[in-house]
Amino acid sequence: MTLLSSSKAAILLLTGSALFSAGCNPSGAIHEDATRDSAQGAVEQDAEAQPAGSNGRRGTTLARVPSDVDISRPLRAGFLIVDGVYNSELVAPYDIFHHTPFHTSPNPGIEVFTVSPDGSPVTTFEGLVINAHHSFATAPEIDILVVPSAEHSMSTDLDNQEMMSWVASVGAKADLVLSLCDGAFVLAAAGLLDGRAVTTFPGDQDRFGELFPALDLRRKTGFVHDGQAVTSEGGAKSYDPALYIVDHLYGEKVATGVAGGLVITWPPTSSDATIITNISN
Repeated sequence: MTLLSSSKAAILLLTGSALFSAGCNPSGAIHEDATRDSAQGAVEQDAEAQPAGSNGRRGTTLARVPSDVDISRPLRAGFLIVDGVYNSELVAPYDIFHHTPFHTSPNPGIEVFTVSPDGSPVTTFEGLVINAHHSFATAPEIDILVVPSAEHSMSTDLDNQEMMSWVASVGAKADLVLSLCDGAFVLAAAGLLDGRAVTTFPGDQDRFGELFPALDLRRKTGFVHDGQAVTSEGGAKSYDPALYIVDHLYGEKVATGVAGGLVITWPPTSSDATIITNISN
């Protein structure tokens, strides 16, 4: 299913302060010379000029793009897990999506489950053992494919033909694909980011640009939504792109309710938040 019509593609970018957890990249390396790319015909909005969010703090007016996803049925969010997956990028979006049924009535919300290659448990980079609900062979249809960053997302995972074929096949059929941190490398290698504006962990953006020079890499932005794909910096900011997807599908009221239960401000409050809406064919 196509998220946006071919005549009106929208790109949303959100910048924030440099807050990263060690979950995505233990070295925490950030390229100081990273600069934000500009978008032709873009409209930028300064968060300081926007009204306060529903919790009384100053918020950001997000650019809303239409969704044609049928939310009257349960949406299935499948999380790819492999050995070395990082805790932050797995748990943050899982937490957000798992909470949606408590706020989406009369719509059923999002069902969450994990998928490992053979259905066996995996060990995260930080040492937690995570059970898989499904294998590649037994996973049900996935509406939202989530690819968290893992220890080898930029290297040997990309050579795993079974995994890459599964990601490419499942992602092509999904309504949305979401990457956290270096999960963008997996989506890009699977061909799911072709023609899209994207982002990834700041310290790995130069490498991403070298491996995928044809992609429109955006720097100094928390997450990017372009068409079917939502890519993000990851780390402690991994809650934001998931909340954005909830907002996109169910509206700001639902997203604010989910965020409130986790003591997260929504919409975001970053003073350098920038929203870019690019209209193109």
